[in-house]
Amino acid sequence: MPQRELDVLDEDGASGTRRGRRSARGHVPRWLRVFLPAVLILVWLAGAAVGGPYFGKVSEVSSNDQTTYLPESADATTVQELLGEFNDSDTVPAVVVVTSDTQLSESETTEIEEAVAQLPEVPGVQDDLSPAIPSEDGFAVQAFVPIGSEEDLGAVVEEVSQTLSAELSNVDVFVTGPAGFSADLAAGFAGIDGLLLAVSLAAVFLILIVVYRSLLLPIAVLATSVFALTVSLLTVWWLAEAEILLLSGQTQGILFILVIGAATDYSLLYVARYREALRVHEDRWTASWKGLRGSFEPILASGGTVIAGLLCLLLSDLKSNSTLGPVASIGIVFAMISALTFLPAVLYAFGRAAFWPRRPRFEPEVVAAEGGVPNRGVWARTGRFVARRPRRIWIATTLLLFVGALGLTQLDAQGVPQSELVLGESEAREGQVALGEHFPEGSGSPAYVVTAEDSLQDTADVLLENPGVDGVTAVTEDDAGSAPVDDEGISAYGPGAPAPDPAVVDGSIMLQATLSAPADSAEAQDTVRDLRSTYASAETDVLVGGVTATALDTNEAAIHDRNLIIPIVLVVILVILMVLLRSVLAPVLLVLTTVLSFGTALGVSALVFNGLFDFPGADPTVPLYGFVFLVALGIDYNIFLMTRVREEALAHGTRSGVIRGLTVTGGVITSAGVVLAATFAALSVIPILFLAQIAFIVAFGVLLDTFLVRALLVPALVRDIGPAVWWPSKLAKRTEEESPVPDRA
Repeated sequence: MPQRELDVLDEDGASGTRRGRRSARGHVPRWLRVFLPAVLILVWLAGAAVGGPYFGKVSEVSSNDQTTYLPESADATTVQELLGEFNDSDTVPAVVVVTSDTQLSESETTEIEEAVAQLPEVPGVQDDLSPAIPSEDGFAVQAFVPIGSEEDLGAVVEEVSQTLSAELSNVDVFVTGPAGFSADLAAGFAGIDGLLLAVSLAAVFLILIVVYRSLLLPIAVLATSVFALTVSLLTVWWLAEAEILLLSGQTQGILFILVIGAATDYSLLYVARYREALRVHEDRWTASWKGLRGSFEPILASGGTVIAGLLCLLLSDLKSNSTLGPVASIGIVFAMISALTFLPAVLYAFGRAAFWPRRPRFEPEVVAAEGGVPNRGVWARTGRFVARRPRRIWIATTLLLFVGALGLTQLDAQGVPQSELVLGESEAREGQVALGEHFPEGSGSPAYVVTAEDSLQDTADVLLENPGVDGVTAVTEDDAGSAPVDDEGISAYGPGAPAPDPAVVDGSIMLQATLSAPADSAEAQDTVRDLRSTYASAETDVLVGGVTATALDTNEAAIHDRNLIIPIVLVVILVILMVLLRSVLAPVLLVLTTVLSFGTALGVSALVFNGLFDFPGADPTVPLYGFVFLVALGIDYNIFLMTRVREEALAHGTRSGVIRGLTVTGGVITSAGVVLAATFAALSVIPILFLAQIAFIVAFGVLLDTFLVRALLVPALVRDIGPAVWWPSKLAKRTEEESPVPDRA
């Protein structure tokens, strides 16, 4: 081994002599070496003890109501705020649909009406429910049942369904409408605290067992992740309780997975550095500090990159996007802190015993003979393979990624119906189908139109002339009920009955338009667009809201966010990499390879979603979330690799340094990629379409980054370009002949 490397090892205290070991230990008093790790461990244990119970309390501060996350300027948001003033109640409507295979007799219809009339006895159901309305074909009856918005919608909807099913025979009972679909979503997210957490932790634990072939070390790493998640959730819970942050089931699920995956990845990097240090330092305190010094910069850079990407979401109009940024960033911060404090303290306490039965030996002579880089194993062979044909490798891998990215043309990310958000069986979805077979398909989820009092008839005329509107009613002062509207104005309820007065709030009235198409369909959204366009052309100050308008405004805000944030994330990450690597060319290449990898992941995912899973499409936020996670997390592995490559290049030259860096980091980065892919794949156990799609995109993309981009494409590019990759830094001017160690690859 060259004298320079031996001198470096001697300076680091790796000589192995008794005097050297005493000197290494003498820098820090013995009491501090015991006290500091003990305090760190106790602090994290206390945080876990306090935060643990909050896993079961997230529902107290979270909401899955789409309107809550719309921009304040959206029409649907304004109408939703006014709705409570017109109705003088805070309820979520459920639509009860009772169907029969044969035409219902008069006595059967009466029995259904009486059963519906008794529903206010169900806890949570309000008194002002509508009478049962028979269908024109005589095969069904529907009723609108208001449920208190503060109630557990899932429990109330289930109780309503069971009550009617028990009282009525030879008919099918469905509960659909906004309350029914909200109950479906709540049931879908119900497994986050239990099933999702158990599956993700089990997957990580099994992978760590295989990676380390040890029992204690996987437990220590897993504890690092769990403690980071617990303290993160505790922090987020109180911020949500103080209404500083918004929290939804979707955000909660992503927080869980992101923290577990990121904390485990950072832990793997520290463990690898600590193991290296133990081979050249017999004193575990010295080895701990060497491990921290080697892992601190890449972990900080990696976490900082992810946080920067996530905080770009604050620029989103859609609050479900903007609130994810700070929530997930809090999780990443605690993941980094846990990996750099709790894990080092635990591993220091156990020393080499933490790796039992494969304890790292104190063997500085062997390390010196290897030149600090193993010359056997799969990653040593991969390094030699890359070194022989770098240009062919990067061209071939680039072409392969381009082919996969062609599937982007098949991606349908314009939004999906609310009835398709939950995977598997859905009573609300079946009820929506039954409703459309016997009643106007938009029944139960009308469009709410707010206009000035003196514009009532003009506004109603536009609604009545639109082919997508089946009927119009006005909210009246009569117990916040409604009355039909025709081309003559508000009509009476029956022959000889006086026309009721419309409810007036601050000079405005509210109309309800029953749409001809299902409220969550593309046709219904087209109707809302057409109505808004007509009113805008007439320069009439009219607001159109409701379920359909909420979905429309959500999709449009999501598309705006996607087009705005993706370029900003790229620029932010590029700047961070330039600062970290002291280069311009290398960061540009790394970002381009990561973007190409993302395009391939999205393209392949589109083909899988359409051809294998037969999904109905994707939410517009799916590409945005996939981009933020894959680019921010995918660049992590390039950071892990390239920070080590730069370190090696300073001593051995760029072309030798990239092969050395690949060989040394190959195992830990591969393990980290597999762990992160497994944790995101665990999201698929939650039967929510959005999470299932994110699970596949990110898991597949991370594996693509791990085994193709970071293992072959990036090393081959750097090897082929050579020192110029560091332009314009001084390292770019160093020729390979100046390398103190010849290329061993």
